[in-house]
Amino acid sequence: MAKKIIQVVEYVDDLDGSPLEEGQVQTVQFGWGGASYEIDLSKKNADKLEALIKPYVGSARRTSRGRGGTVASKRPGTGSGRSKDELLAIREWLRANGHEVSDRGRIPQTLLDAYDDAH
Repeated sequence: MAKKIIQVVEYVDDLDGSPLEEGQVQTVQFGWGGASYEIDLSKKNADKLEALIKPYVGSARRTSRGRGGTVASKRPGTGSGRSKDELLAIREWLRANGHEVSDRGRIPQTLLDAYDDAH
């Protein structure tokens, strides 16, 4: 007896669960609290999200790390998206400029911002 496998893909709005056609899905990528997210929405809900976040994005400053509202890296690494060598150089610069920073662990965002502003 022959076997036939049929795969059915259903698209839904992640926010309200409403069914969508393949061409109606709008995948929105964003960052919050140092984490990156992705959500599939209908045009209606994507427009609502854009309207809600637009004033905040308009007042925010873009980071040099290129994260936040864009595609997140899929590779493991440092949480800051910077290489170990770059983090070592940042720590050295911070110390040379009067900032206290540990030898290990996460560098606070305020210190990374100070480094980025100076470079």
